[in-house]
Amino acid sequence: MPHAVDRKATLGGLVAILLWSSLALLTTLTGDLPSFLVLAISFGCGGTIGLLHVLRQGKAGLHSMRAPLPALALSTAGLFGYHALYFFALKHAPPVEANLLNYLWPLLIVLLSGLLPGVRLRTGNLVGAMLGLFAAALLVTGGRGIHVDPTAVGGYLAALAAALVWAGYSVLNRRYAHVPSSAIVPACIGVAILGAFAHLAFEPSRAISAAQWLAMVAMGIGPVGAAFWLWDGGTKRGDIALLGGLSYLAPLLSTLLLVASGRAQPHWIQAVAIALLLVGAWLSLRASRLPAGSASSR
Repeated sequence: MPHAVDRKATLGGLVAILLWSSLALLTTLTGDLPSFLVLAISFGCGGTIGLLHVLRQGKAGLHSMRAPLPALALSTAGLFGYHALYFFALKHAPPVEANLLNYLWPLLIVLLSGLLPGVRLRTGNLVGAMLGLFAAALLVTGGRGIHVDPTAVGGYLAALAAALVWAGYSVLNRRYAHVPSSAIVPACIGVAILGAFAHLAFEPSRAISAAQWLAMVAMGIGPVGAAFWLWDGGTKRGDIALLGGLSYLAPLLSTLLLVASGRAQPHWIQAVAIALLLVGAWLSLRASRLPAGSASSR
């Protein structure tokens, strides 16, 4: 059944995108900590904070976390599968090319959302997403060419799979629009547990400094906590085609934060990417406001 678009949910999805832009900076602050250890602790913090918030609501809050098993499995598999594949890609492929393939997920969300009941894709959605992909390519490559390493096929496939998993999760989540977003809390806890098992099985142990703890707690509060709660609501009840196009704001703002913190150098390419993203965002917003019978709809 088609679902009416909830503007508050769309705004929440946009806030999630903004929160994700801080993930790269916070990840650099974790230093040399193994990836699955960071995943386990940050998701554990996010899940614990979410659980405390829900418990404040008493029995009603606890009841709101209950979700059908398929919905819980989708959230857990989507969150853990995406991060596991992305981390694998970064370890087994050149990071520039891996990131470029990973940033196909916003475009895939736009394309796949057209298969949902009640979602109408328009030319502006597609052009806006393509401009976003081009801008992300400029940011990731710095305007330079890409190098395909034939020995890194596994890493490339993992990066592409990560993009497919996140896009698939985001679009399929629409099927569970009736499930409260607080149900993301047990999914985050499940991801933390899976991450802990993966860390113990595949990674060496590390001592954690106070600064690294603070970085992971900040991740749990923002880009690995509240962001997933807000994204859950956005994909279930918001304008998912618009959110897909606007998702390219994340790599742009992430780069600007790294520059502002002194962890990356400013470059004219960033100004070009900003211009492309602003045009793409304007086209996506304009398309979302067109009436259903517009001639430019698809």
